[in-house]
Amino acid sequence: MNVEDIVRAASQAANAGRFQDAERLWRELLRVSPQHPQALFGAGFHALHRGDHAEAAARLQQARAVAPADILTLLTLATALGTGGDAEGAREAIDAALAVDPYFVPALLAKGAWFERQGAAREAATTYGNALRIAPPETHWPAHLRKQLEHARVVTARHAQALEAHLASRLGDAIAALPGEIAPRWREAAAILARRSRPFTSESNQLCVPRLPAIPFFERERFPWAAAVEARTDAIRAELQTALAAEASEFIPYIAYRPGDPVNQWGELNHSTRWSTYHLWRSGAPVAEHLDRCPQTRAALALVERVDIAGLCPNAMFSALAPHTQIPPHNGETNARLVVHLPLIVPAHCRYRVGFEERDWEVGRVLVFDDTIEHEARNDSDELRVVLIFDVWNPLLQPQEREMVRALAAAARSFGAG
Repeated sequence: MNVEDIVRAASQAANAGRFQDAERLWRELLRVSPQHPQALFGAGFHALHRGDHAEAAARLQQARAVAPADILTLLTLATALGTGGDAEGAREAIDAALAVDPYFVPALLAKGAWFERQGAAREAATTYGNALRIAPPETHWPAHLRKQLEHARVVTARHAQALEAHLASRLGDAIAALPGEIAPRWREAAAILARRSRPFTSESNQLCVPRLPAIPFFERERFPWAAAVEARTDAIRAELQTALAAEASEFIPYIAYRPGDPVNQWGELNHSTRWSTYHLWRSGAPVAEHLDRCPQTRAALALVERVDIAGLCPNAMFSALAPHTQIPPHNGETNARLVVHLPLIVPAHCRYRVGFEERDWEVGRVLVFDDTIEHEARNDSDELRVVLIFDVWNPLLQPQEREMVRALAAAARSFGAG
């Protein structure tokens, strides 16, 4: 056989799992062509497979001399040296591979594992974290790297949890001494530093007012109408319960994409009454028959300065979340408005998150938040959870800016209308 025939036969034997035949063929090729890089690598690889670390390292060093920039050779050499007890040699070979391609995920995973074996937890977590950031999304992880990437994720999460706990122990008293409206910011800062969280920004699906701060929850004391609306909770809940009993069919799926529309994260809830709504105002238009049936709720909403943005606001609804249902993370339409929840029926084991911060729903106590920050809700109970939802102006906007929001939205809607 000529050289090409031997290479082909050896590769086919290796792919079929006939490693002894493959090694024999690579050795035969080396007698013909002692500097053949593929034969040197193959002989070294199979020696490593047999557990002969010394021969594997020698062959792979020869292969490296012939092809110094071959990353596979360098990483296999690192494995041979490391399992043979030469930790520094293994590290040098890994670094050489990364010098060829600093973004090669297997090399970063190998370096993370090297740090881990040396007991360097911080360096291992940092390197594994770099590998995870460069790797494709989990659904596209290569099968041969999945276990290593899963291990990398465990190590980085464990390190982040330990760092967050350390920061809390060192800074807990100082954060607790801060004013209530400031303290959450610094708890979040510590979580971001520990890589247990990430910065959450405002992402408006439609109309974005730039340079507004992304504040997850606004303190209810900022809104003069809050106490008066809360005082009507019992009357509002009574109208809700009447609607649930007499008009169940009027609670329609909140998510209702048309066939052919991309549903993204909404697949499980699309056209599902597991998250249903009884609309009172919808995208700026009143639902008169529902408002007429809920006069106490209508009166409570009249206490709030109405946000009016063409095609978007006002909105008001009873939002019902079925037992054991999750509303997945998502972002709202515009940061010109805030969203208000007045909890009406809240069983145990329900939670609500906006950005980094989680709050409990308390019946009769409003939550005011910026829904353009990623948010999600869960009902892990065996009972229905219902809140009254409505929107208000973002108080950080000046009166003239409200007019600009209205004008901008109207101008956008007029585009192409003629």
